[in-house]
Amino acid sequence: MSANFQRVNAVTARKTADQRREEILVAAMEEFAEHGLHGTSTDTIAEKAGVSQPYLFRLFGTKKELYLESVRRCLRQTLEVFQEAAAGKSGEDALEAIGAAYGVLLRDRTRLQAQMQAYAACGDEDVREVVRSGYGELVEFVERVSGAEPARIRDFFAFGMLLNVFASMDLLDQQAPWAKKLLAACLDPPQQGEEGSR
Repeated sequence: MSANFQRVNAVTARKTADQRREEILVAAMEEFAEHGLHGTSTDTIAEKAGVSQPYLFRLFGTKKELYLESVRRCLRQTLEVFQEAAAGKSGEDALEAIGAAYGVLLRDRTRLQAQMQAYAACGDEDVREVVRSGYGELVEFVERVSGAEPARIRDFFAFGMLLNVFASMDLLDQQAPWAKKLLAACLDPPQQGEEGSR
């Protein structure tokens, strides 16, 4: 067998392993989003991904490592959405674009639930570190691209978390009267002189 053929064959095998890894992460995110870290079975994930459980463990080591990688992936993909939305923009234009893109992202129920499950699992130190790191990257990117003051960044992320809660309760489109009022108040920019009184 020629060395060139072996190199091509190794690249093909590596690509296949990468594809399998991605398929497992997709299946894992769906299952973890629905059942959480402790309620999810690796057997179910492996079956859903079309691999054996030993193969899953060979790639990820433990269920917890698979969970951590699925959380990293979820947060990384959110950052990529932010980056794509803000490309070529700065200041309030960047914030508006990121906010609009995040509003679309929230309609992906699996992604939303995965994110909420990650926050809920932060009682675990390892999960907490991964979530802190990924969330921190989101905040740092928004700060950098917008150049906004800390109070504006705070309001931006606070509103994003409120939208997470609204989306979890399926209130983005079919709002209860109290939800409409709360959302309208968040969208209504503060009048001159009000900012300091908050």
